[in-house]
Amino acid sequence: MNKIKHFPILCWKTSKKVGAEDPRRIIHSLKVGLSLTLVSLLYLIQPLFQGIGNNALWAVMTVVVVLEFTAGATLCKGLNRGLGTVLAGSLAFFIEGVANRTGKVFRACFIGAAVFLIGSVATYMRFFPKIKKNYDYGVVIFLLTFNLITVSSYRVDNVLKIAHDRFYTIAIGCGVCLLMSLLIFPNWSGEELHNSTVLKLEGLAKSIEACVNEYFFDTEIDENKESCSGDQIYKGYKAVLDSKSTDETLALQASWEPRHSSHCYRIPWQQYVKLGGVLRHFGYTVVALHGCLQTEIQTPRSVRILFKDPCTRVAREVSKALIELANSIRNRRHCSPEILSDHLHEALQDLNKAIKSQPRLFLGSNKNQSRNMLALAAAEAGQKQKEKKRQSGVSLSSVKTDSSALMEWKTKRASEQSREAERKVLRPQLSKIAITSLEFSEALPFAAFASLLVETVAKLDIVIDEVEELGRIACFKEFKHGDDDDKEEHITVKCEKPKINVTQNQLSSVSGAE
Repeated sequence: MNKIKHFPILCWKTSKKVGAEDPRRIIHSLKVGLSLTLVSLLYLIQPLFQGIGNNALWAVMTVVVVLEFTAGATLCKGLNRGLGTVLAGSLAFFIEGVANRTGKVFRACFIGAAVFLIGSVATYMRFFPKIKKNYDYGVVIFLLTFNLITVSSYRVDNVLKIAHDRFYTIAIGCGVCLLMSLLIFPNWSGEELHNSTVLKLEGLAKSIEACVNEYFFDTEIDENKESCSGDQIYKGYKAVLDSKSTDETLALQASWEPRHSSHCYRIPWQQYVKLGGVLRHFGYTVVALHGCLQTEIQTPRSVRILFKDPCTRVAREVSKALIELANSIRNRRHCSPEILSDHLHEALQDLNKAIKSQPRLFLGSNKNQSRNMLALAAAEAGQKQKEKKRQSGVSLSSVKTDSSALMEWKTKRASEQSREAERKVLRPQLSKIAITSLEFSEALPFAAFASLLVETVAKLDIVIDEVEELGRIACFKEFKHGDDDDKEEHITVKCEKPKINVTQNQLSSVSGAE
């Protein structure tokens, strides 16, 4: 009963939240409602109904199916539906013209054979990659329209008029959808893909910086703040990892859209998809970096603090570079030539020096290692001794008399259960001894964390190359200091950036430490 009372409040809160996340959803809902109202007039107004009849409902169905959130999706579906209807109607009339010249029995056989052949061929063509990617919906409409017209022509005399009325109503429905999508508050798929790429770069930047800050955070920070930081890290890279299908769909829909930019340039939407793939590979490193915060073996904070400053600086510089890339794509200009400043090189060198200055943390002492190995050997020897006793007990029990066999079996079963429980306890103890025998295990997690942090710098260079390639193909504006984005001159000069070679210098030092 309480759920029923709170249901209206829950619906209102959910509706408000969905609208606040993206106000365009409210506008799209109103556009769909207005479109349905307009095409319903074909059925509600008597003069229009007399001209079209019950086929007016096809216009309503067309609006429901075709009108999508973005203009590209509406164009893709609308043009596919129109093209499929025209081709299916033309072919159906041709089949009808041939079938009318034969007898009634042969006409039925001919229509059945045509439906079988056209249906099989059209369905097989849906497996072609290019057709499946661009015209799959059009092929479905082609099959539906062709079968409706061809099969109904066998029983209906005036099938030509029905086909004309359906074609007109579908054309009216598609026209209303295109009018609403292109002229009234349009939502472009290309802009959606463009903005999502910017948000992915900014999300990765926040995730990296939050990862490093949480790894070196002070013990006084409360748990609520720590959980909020973890959510921020997760949201930052989750949007990148889950974007493959969305990027491909938006790029396909954007290819159907008209060139609505001020200069009418050919925008390389597939380059956005390629950049999204590079960002996903970059995001995998961020996921691994986040995983270092949740490992079972953690480096003590007294050891972490020794490397806090260089790691924080490296993360800060990587985040700044990603933010600069996001701003360059947002403003459609080339990235700044100083995107990779000397501060990043200095931070990497300082991290390299800090790791080399603490060799004992990564190499360990032979004394402690020998002591732990002796403890491990002693535990293994004790286990072998118990195993020998168990085998000797089995050999002695084989000569027992039949009168004591039952008691011996019960005692043996109880001892086996106790040994099994002892073995379950012994195994984790042996695992802990084996782990602690590695003297550098305390610093090993930090070595992995530092290696992944340096790996983000190496992959950052690939991301910058892809962003520059996008700017070159899309004719982004040249970067100029002190100029507004609207006043920048539109030329295609590609900015140069310094390269970072971390795979042999900084990364080798961390690998050697491990």
